Amino acid sequence: MTLSLSRDLEAPEEDELAADTEPTGRRAALWSALRTLARRPGFLLSALFLLFVLASAFVPQLFSGYDPYATAPKDRLLPPSAAHPFGTDDIGRDLWSRMLSGSELTIKATLIALAIAIVAGLVLGVVSGFFGGFTDSLIMRFSDVLLAIPGLLLALAIVTALGFGTIPVAVAVGVGIVPGFARTTRAEVLRVRTLPYVEAARTGGASWPRILVRHLLPNSWGPVAVLAVLDAGVAIIAIASLSFLGFGAAPPAAEWGSLISAGRKFMITAPWVSLLPGLFVAATVLTLNHVSKTLQELER
Repeated sequence: MTLSLSRDLEAPEEDELAADTEPTGRRAALWSALRTLARRPGFLLSALFLLFVLASAFVPQLFSGYDPYATAPKDRLLPPSAAHPFGTDDIGRDLWSRMLSGSELTIKATLIALAIAIVAGLVLGVVSGFFGGFTDSLIMRFSDVLLAIPGLLLALAIVTALGFGTIPVAVAVGVGIVPGFARTTRAEVLRVRTLPYVEAARTGGASWPRILVRHLLPNSWGPVAVLAVLDAGVAIIAIASLSFLGFGAAPPAAEWGSLISAGRKFMITAPWVSLLPGLFVAATVLTLNHVSKTLQELER
């Protein structure tokens, strides 16, 4: 009797000690990953470039002293120089300032598209992988239908129905990349739910909502985050393409695609009007791909 009481008194102390030491596992893994990334110069340069792109999207005035909408006909089609790093367009507007102004619209549209895709994809993927059966089949067949339609064609159909503008373009692109997130989330939920600690939690009496919040979602987030970085580049290309075709913001607002489109008439006489914005878009997408690949290597 005394021995049993002694064990009961000691058990809470052991539980408290375990609770104190348990969170250090995930934190240690995070710090280890950050140290690994810090030793990769390519990743650091890519991260710095992406930080610059994000900063230019929210505070573009920090990186240019020109008004992106101010015209100066006497300065039309000037080549790149110290005063105008990207040159000027056909009515004398500074292209670097317009590029930064385009970052504001394009990057914010990309973030909206990703938010739609991640939220909808997580919900569909978790429901599909968690409940299985008819629900799983229904959601996956719906995803297959969306995947069978070319992404740009689907986005064109949606933006035509919603109307022109940055927000409709963002919604159209976001809907187009939902199936990828749904499938990735479903695959991770199916993998994690069969792991021993999930089975142990279920055997110990934990409810399925508790298991979902404490085990399935946190341990399924890694591949979804990698896909989010990769699909950010896909979204930028799709948004720039729709803007190039004239479905984006109305002039004189600048988007990356509309800047490239506006310079097509001057490819012979002033190629920088299209080429430099195009190279900036390409650099952003390639940087996102490099970051995504690096994060994927850490996941393995």
